[in-house]
Parts: sequence; C-alpha cells; structure tokens
Amino acid sequence: MKAILSVLYIASVGLGISSCAALKTKQSDEKKQEAPKEKIEPPKLVGRIASIPRDKRFVLIQSYGKWAVETGSILTTRGPDERTANLLATGESLGEFAAADLQSGLVEVGDAVYSRHVPKSAPLLTTPESPETQQTAPSGNVQKNN
Repeated sequence: MKAILSVLYIASVGLGISSCAALKTKQSDEKKQEAPKEKIEPPKLVGRIASIPRDKRFVLIQSYGKWAVETGSILTTRGPDERTANLLATGESLGEFAAADLQSGLVEVGDAVYSRHVPKSAPLLTTPESPETQQTAPSGNVQKNN
C-alpha cells in the first residue's frame, strides 16, 4: 500500500512540475509574438544656421542635400558650447535655404540643425457611416401585415 502511495505521489509531483514548465513556455511564446516595437531613429543632421535676421524670430537654414522636412516639423539645433534651440519648420524654402521660426533657446550662425523623423500612426479602420450608406426606413404608404 505504501508503495502505491509513493508511486502516486511521485507521479503527481512530476505532473505538477511539467505543467508549470508548459505554462512558462506558453507565456514566453506569447511575449515573443507581441507586435514588434517601432524602430526609433536618431536625429538626422539636415543643415546649419546660415543667417539670423536682426529683431526677427526666424532663421535661415542652409540644407545639406534635398530639403525633405515637412511643414510644422520640430527641428533642434546644437552649438559648439552645448547651446540648443527648438525651431518650427515653416515650409518656405528657396534652393538650398529654408526658413524656420525660433520657438525657444539661443541660436548662432553655424549651429547644426537636426530633424527627427516621427512616423505617423496608421489610420483607424473603423469609420462612421456616411449618410449615403445608412439605411433609412421607407416613407409613404407602407402595407402592414396584421
């Protein structure tokens, strides 16, 4: 009788351990199947401060390459003495020069200008029904079955 109880005890302990291992494996598989995180891109050097008109709150940026910064994008600057500023791209550009409004900080001619790409989120799949697609009840003489 003691031998049977020992065998049953060992079998139940073995099943308990194996079920815990299966549960842990299932949880780790769920973590692996989570949506991949968006790749965070570092700021990209897009140009330098070319000029700062007196008594104005904007700057002209000489771009390094094709100007592909969207209107309303936030730009950052960095000077050699750790000076920084935030700029707002206005969308105005002429050749290799573009304008940006000074939002905060201090800038000097020659400061590096950086842009950070922020991916746009995917549009929502659910849309409200338009009046054309909504079903309307027929009007006028409707025969009712009583």
